[in-house]
Amino acid sequence: MRTIAVDWRQVEVELRLHWWNRNAMGTLFGGSLFSMTDPFYPLMLQHALGPEYVVWTKSAQIEFVKPGRTLARANFHLSDDDVAKVLAGTQSNESFLADFSTEILSQQNETLARVRTSVYVRKRKAR
Repeated sequence: MRTIAVDWRQVEVELRLHWWNRNAMGTLFGGSLFSMTDPFYPLMLQHALGPEYVVWTKSAQIEFVKPGRTLARANFHLSDDDVAKVLAGTQSNESFLADFSTEILSQQNETLARVRTSVYVRKRKAR
């Protein structure tokens, strides 16, 4: 992790090539690239919405574009519009799926992978 904004609306992560995340071809292992993106949108939304909401990753998909040979980085941004859509979608106590896209970039700003994440959100049931 490189940076997290105080309000959790912006996160930047990076992954450097090491012996433990190298695949048989000597490049960044795809599972490591995927895992560097997995938790952030649910965490960001949970922070924005508060404890009265249930938030988790429903599904995710990765498209590998190019091998990572040294460093991979990804930026995540949660806008006011994103939060407003979730609030509107859960207003009548229905669950809502929020979709986000992220590109994993190389040190030279080349796209290594594209990730689509679908985040499940609903209001917690009263106890």
